[in-house]
Amino acid sequence: MINKRKIINDPVYGFVNITSELIYDLIEHPYFQRLRRIKQLGLAELVYPGALHTRFHHALGAMYLMNEAIATLRQKGHHISDDECESAQIAILLHDVGHGPFSHVLEHQILNQVPHEQISFLLMEELNRQFNGRLSLAIKMFIGEYRRPFFHQLISSQLDVDRMDYLNRDSFFTGVREGNIGAERILKMLDVVDDNLVVEQKGIYSVENFLTARRLMYWQVYLHKTSICAEVMLSQIVRRARELVKSGVEVFATEGFGLFLKNDVTIAEFVSDKSYLRAFTEMDDHDIWACVKIWSRHKDFILAGICKKLLARKLYKIMISEVPFDKPFLEKIKNDLRNLGEINEDDLSYLVVDGTISNEAYLSEKKAINILTKNKSVIDIADASDLPTIKALSNVVKKYYICWAKDVYLRE
Repeated sequence: MINKRKIINDPVYGFVNITSELIYDLIEHPYFQRLRRIKQLGLAELVYPGALHTRFHHALGAMYLMNEAIATLRQKGHHISDDECESAQIAILLHDVGHGPFSHVLEHQILNQVPHEQISFLLMEELNRQFNGRLSLAIKMFIGEYRRPFFHQLISSQLDVDRMDYLNRDSFFTGVREGNIGAERILKMLDVVDDNLVVEQKGIYSVENFLTARRLMYWQVYLHKTSICAEVMLSQIVRRARELVKSGVEVFATEGFGLFLKNDVTIAEFVSDKSYLRAFTEMDDHDIWACVKIWSRHKDFILAGICKKLLARKLYKIMISEVPFDKPFLEKIKNDLRNLGEINEDDLSYLVVDGTISNEAYLSEKKAINILTKNKSVIDIADASDLPTIKALSNVVKKYYICWAKDVYLRE
């Protein structure tokens, strides 16, 4: 008989225990194993060469932190059953199972405006069917329908174990030390009041550090301008391939990826047609890279040209501004590209791309982080903190970017 109580050696936390046979079986399932082939940070490795970790790593790390959080709450006298403990670990283990290739980069390119959380929910429901209803409680916790809301808050809130792990893990693998948040202390400061998650007052500085680290990681890693540029190029590659397919041009694609190139799949279609779910769970980063390599020799010079440049890391130029770019500046960029020769107006949309990015470290109206004061009252951290920076972190910072193929000649 197989021993399913395994120990995994994690580079961030050390030894991670698999605490039940059901959790082991879920980790072994092909849906979860697929996460080994999906990078956590998309194309950030083009900036930080060490950022090669995967969604598989992250999910296991988040499960470890969930187990630690529950151990803390039990030590403080809160009754949490073994079923609740197992279900909470399962919910966080599977919270990202719905991520597609390159994580967030192609989230709205492969599927028609369908967020990964919805796909995670659908896959959890399918797993629940395969495991004879044993995931029912985990699903309730995941979608916030369980009677004890602190479990959902540990899974998805502004101070959840998901964020704690990805900040620590992404900091570790990128080498950006500002992201290290000291999750252990935050977990030790957790408590529950009226079945809602709170942080003891003495943990307030750790939470402040957490929010500051998150803001810094967004600017330095998640919204790094070179990463944005590479992501824009990959998005335009997929967009171009889809347009060619729809116009009848032959474009190679792996079976699963090809299905989504041919069809603009909505969530309703994804639910009703099981072939989409099967195709989605067969896709990972390797499908996209295989296609990009083959498309770099395609007869369409726009598709081939962008693929070649991305493979060689010859990226578009990018500018980021605090205010929108004015029309004369945008028109000059387009005129410069027109002068490269034989680029029509339709092609320009692939070579000049503008958009916005935003950084929101803490929004109190979205599941506030509550502090348990010494006199046992519960208040928002923005009111409890004596640092003006917490209120500043509540402001959404929006910036504008433009990427264009300056000095990137698509024809050889």
